[in-house]
Amino acid sequence: MRKTILITGSSSGLGKTTARLFAHQGWNVVATMRRPEEERELVQLLNVLVTRLDVQDRVSIATAIEAAIARFGQIDALLNNAGFGLFGLFEATPPEKVAEQFNVNVFGVMDVTRAILPHFRQNKGGLILNISSGAGVFTLPMLSLYSASKFALEGFSEALSYELASQNIVVKIIEPGGIGNTKFEQRSGTETVQNGAIPDYDRFVAHTNDVFASLREVRLATEEDVAKVIYQAAIDGTNRLRYVATQDIKPMVKARRETSEDEYIAFMRTRFGVKA
Repeated sequence: MRKTILITGSSSGLGKTTARLFAHQGWNVVATMRRPEEERELVQLLNVLVTRLDVQDRVSIATAIEAAIARFGQIDALLNNAGFGLFGLFEATPPEKVAEQFNVNVFGVMDVTRAILPHFRQNKGGLILNISSGAGVFTLPMLSLYSASKFALEGFSEALSYELASQNIVVKIIEPGGIGNTKFEQRSGTETVQNGAIPDYDRFVAHTNDVFASLREVRLATEEDVAKVIYQAAIDGTNRLRYVATQDIKPMVKARRETSEDEYIAFMRTRFGVKA
């Protein structure tokens, strides 16, 4: 029997690329998105069900899971991919945008996961793949809220993995860094707050933007590269928790996880610190 995976945020970018890869590898794919009526490519694949799911709408979550089971019989894996990133100064970010960042990246993941767990328990097993980020391992200035949401996701996923092991349900975390030319980055650009509204930060913002510009010069992975890591995590048969998915963040991950706290913080403050 074909295995079935449900993927959130499949309308574009990494979600769509991953849906395409799993379908081509012979899986049934439930490609969920907020506006399925606009999808043109995935609906052409026989083993793909395109259906509506908004992670901020619990009714749509339940309806999508029911539709998936009705179409394919059962769901074997869930990929929590839907998300976006706020970029900018914390002080300049309106509270409603802070709430949206967590509603999508954290509470949305929790709601989809909670909704599918009874089905996994009934099947005596399942797999949950959560898309985190390098920003869920180390923090960067101007990404405080995105980092906070991904740190929360990392903590939630790790703790949940201990609980669900008792139910033969495996939780895995995928940690990508920079991915070139994605709709995620395009949305993050539109979500950039108006940093110029607080002139006291101008010098710091200019310096930080220069650092990020230098980081973008590093060869970025493609969506296809990350999708392959997700696929391997889904089929490797292990209970491994974390997968670093792109080369560009490996030095930062190593510094965060393998050097002393004092050395790491000193390194980061030297790189990003600008005094008034």
